[in-house]
Amino acid sequence: MTDYEEKADELLESDNVFGLITVAHILTQQTRKRNQYRYEAKLRLVRLLYERHWDKQRIIDLFSVVDWLMQLPEWLNNQLRQELEAIEESKQMKYITSVERIGIAKGMAQGRVEGGSRLLKKLIERRFGVLPQWALDQLSTASEQQLETWGESLLTAPTLEAVFNNDAN
Repeated sequence: MTDYEEKADELLESDNVFGLITVAHILTQQTRKRNQYRYEAKLRLVRLLYERHWDKQRIIDLFSVVDWLMQLPEWLNNQLRQELEAIEESKQMKYITSVERIGIAKGMAQGRVEGGSRLLKKLIERRFGVLPQWALDQLSTASEQQLETWGESLLTAPTLEAVFNNDAN
């Protein structure tokens, strides 16, 4: 268990965006091959997004990250979409538009990769500073699997190079 796992509840209580992403990562790890638990954890995080008083774009961006990290089988994605619609109706807010919902339903892999790449770039820059061109090039041509691997590496990698070098972690 990492220090972050022990502080998961504390991270969820804070308004720190990186805390929420860290918890999403931890929950993704803990629910590997346990779809129902992952669904429940993802729904909890999505509800938290709607409870925060963040601007619409931040909620959409964070939803995209949680959706990218915590992938579910299609039948649970459908169930999650229904819950999402119920939440939006009860709060009378439409953060995720029907077009975005259709894109999520179809699993627009390219959109997830681009969004994941942008977010990962921001997170890496936050930790290591301005990225050199080689890192930007790798992010711009990465697959979804590479982004996921690098995202996991980011939490423990001691250097920028170690994030991108799986053997170093």
